[in-house]
Parts: sequence; structure tokens; C-alpha cells
Amino acid sequence: MNRIATDMPVVGECTVGECAYNANNCCRARAITVGEGIHPGCDTFLVATPHSRDSGRHAGVGACKASACRHNEDYECNAQQISVGHTGDGACCLTFQQRLLGQPDSRQRSRAAG
Repeated sequence: MNRIATDMPVVGECTVGECAYNANNCCRARAITVGEGIHPGCDTFLVATPHSRDSGRHAGVGACKASACRHNEDYECNAQQISVGHTGDGACCLTFQQRLLGQPDSRQRSRAAG
């Protein structure tokens, strides 16, 4: 198997115990995808048994579709780490912070500079 190394924020805590990737309040997936909107869900959330074993691995944030988040830079998260928790029947990125009005994302900044 080929492996790649990449820098990405870590999922520091996940309190969604019914997720297959959760072991002891820690996400054990290789990477997660954060969904869209102002209550962005964890698109990697999966209810299944048995739960992931406690491998010591911490998930990273591979992609983020929440373009309205101040941590989103070109669909990638630039927060130091994130937390995932419950919202209704699913899992949500608790680190989401609404981008300030007029605050450009990286795509808008590069277009303005060019």
C-alpha cells in the first residue's frame, strides 16, 4: 500500500459515541470530511458495530465543505484542531465559527491580488 504524508488539523475530541470510528471519545478514522452549512456535520459519521478499536490513531480533517467558516481555506480546515459532537441525530463540527462579514477566504484573496 502506498502512503502519503500530509499536514492537517487533528480531530481533538469526538463525543459521538455511537459512531463506528469513535473509541474513548477520540475519532480513529484516518481523516474526516466536514459538511456544509452553519451547523456542518461530520460527513464521515457512521453508525455501525463493532466500534473502531482504540488504535492510538487520531483522525485528521481531510476536507471541509463549510465555506462560511472562518477556519476554511480553499475547502481545507486551518484550525489547530477541531471537536465533533452531537446535533440532533448526527455529528457536528463544534469548532465552526461563522466567517466575519467581508472576511475573504483564500480564493477571494488570490483573485483580488491577481
